[in-house]
Amino acid sequence: MSKVSYYTAEGLKKLREELSHLKDIERPKASQAIAEARDKGDLSENAEYDAAKEAQGMLEMKISKMEATLATARVIDESQIDTSKVLALSIVKIKNQANGMEMTYTLVAESEADLAAGKISVNSPIGKGLLGKSVGEVAEIQVPSGIMKFDILDISR
Repeated sequence: MSKVSYYTAEGLKKLREELSHLKDIERPKASQAIAEARDKGDLSENAEYDAAKEAQGMLEMKISKMEATLATARVIDESQIDTSKVLALSIVKIKNQANGMEMTYTLVAESEADLAAGKISVNSPIGKGLLGKSVGEVAEIQVPSGIMKFDILDISR
């Protein structure tokens, strides 16, 4: 059984558009590349044909994974988000106890994560460490360099 993935409406739309692009644009390109390589002669010694077939296999695997993700995808109703604790799509303001830096992150699905935009995955070490915490609590998060402690300052949506 596949696990459910939660998305914003925007993130799910983006995922559907990418899948559509792969099926409608990339798949025909891959078939065309195989046909062109096949026309070049002996298939037993045709590296271009082998490469085109391998690229098609990789494309089909990517399409299959995206279809499986879409099958279990759910849109989160942002108006129903509980801001008493950190959940997916929560906007969390935290303070690093070691250096006093304050940061604000939005917890999102893995495919929507973008650190430059302040969006971290709920599956990342920091994301996992923040889930379920309330304002005033301390999140102790295991990172490669040790344990980091963050004060939860604010939770919003």
